[in-house]
Amino acid sequence: MNILIKSATIIDSKSEFHNTTQDILIENGVITKIESTIKNPKNYQEISFENLHISQGWFDSSVCFGEPGFEERDTIKNGLKTAAASGFTAVAMNANTNPVIHSNSDITFVNAKASNNAVTLLPVGALTVGSKGEDLAELYDMNTAGAVAYYDYKKPINNPNLLKIALQYASNFGGLVCSFPQENKISGNGVVNEHINSTKLGLKGIPALAEELQVARDLFLLEYTGGKLHIPTISTVKSVELIREAKKKKLDVTCSVAIHNLYFTDAVLADFNTHFKVLPPLRTQTDVDALIEAVKDGTIDMVTSDHNPIDIEHKKIEFDYAAYGTIGLESAFGALQTIFTTKKTIDILTKGKSRFGIAQTPINVGNKASITLFNPDSKYTFTTKNIISKSKNAIFENESLKGSVYGIIANNQTALNL
Repeated sequence: MNILIKSATIIDSKSEFHNTTQDILIENGVITKIESTIKNPKNYQEISFENLHISQGWFDSSVCFGEPGFEERDTIKNGLKTAAASGFTAVAMNANTNPVIHSNSDITFVNAKASNNAVTLLPVGALTVGSKGEDLAELYDMNTAGAVAYYDYKKPINNPNLLKIALQYASNFGGLVCSFPQENKISGNGVVNEHINSTKLGLKGIPALAEELQVARDLFLLEYTGGKLHIPTISTVKSVELIREAKKKKLDVTCSVAIHNLYFTDAVLADFNTHFKVLPPLRTQTDVDALIEAVKDGTIDMVTSDHNPIDIEHKKIEFDYAAYGTIGLESAFGALQTIFTTKKTIDILTKGKSRFGIAQTPINVGNKASITLFNPDSKYTFTTKNIISKSKNAIFENESLKGSVYGIIANNQTALNL
């Protein structure tokens, strides 16, 4: 792959060309020249877009594609196409499939399905067999096949001793254990945030306490065992405070937040639109403000789209019975740009890589090209025509967003939205 990118503004704090506009020559997937003007005597393909900006390739720490087993929701092939069109060069795929990804052969299958793609798929294996929360899965076996972390997607580990053993065992090979922050006995049959709006709407609530108790428990276990813990998609003020204190103690803990929990509050539930039924639930403005501040100060390590395609049969039904989840890859950049500056948005989208074993690839001569191309200033209303996923359960439908993606260059391939 030989390409000449023309007049691109580089947004990459790790590059010596940060905040400058340059031509970039890429030969056989490697950046060979960065200069203000580069001639093209070999007649390489030239890439030129309006207000073109580039950065290191983006990473999402939590996506779901359905395959194997739920291909009606989406497939790995189309999921990676969606990720590329949305600017992501790497995604960590969750194990909420059928069968659940919980063995060496399952990881091998996923890797084979995702091979030779511009987007790097990082398989996350289930923490327990079948994600049932009863017996540890073969963590080391999955590690040797390429699993980057272990997570029973959206399913809390109810047995604290099981999580204790998982942290101790995975520490032998540097495995990253993920624990969904919800205490089921407290959340009960709740479907939305327990607050004024849940009472108004007559919907059962999930108290913030359900999340915070689990976070506190997991941090105590981490302090006791050591190991590496990731707490995905926190949503409350107190969770932020607990994790901030744990980091002061130098515990090896990271956490993420879903983009929609930074953008929406539970006030949007008035119409009972099931697109807004997500887990953890949308919380209050006080929670949103605290989460945004925690992203800015680094307490929250990464922001995820928490992309989860759900077919219409499980989403367009009564609110109580609808499945949790929203797609989010296609809207991730545009939504973040409405909350943060472009510089901070790019910082967010390129963070978290090292936690999942991905090397940083600064835009410098001699490095492999892993690049996202985008226009940070375009404004548009997100509609179904912006959706590439097979499922259309988009929480950001009809929202005014800012910033569009031109595509990616990675793994010696291009995937451009031409």
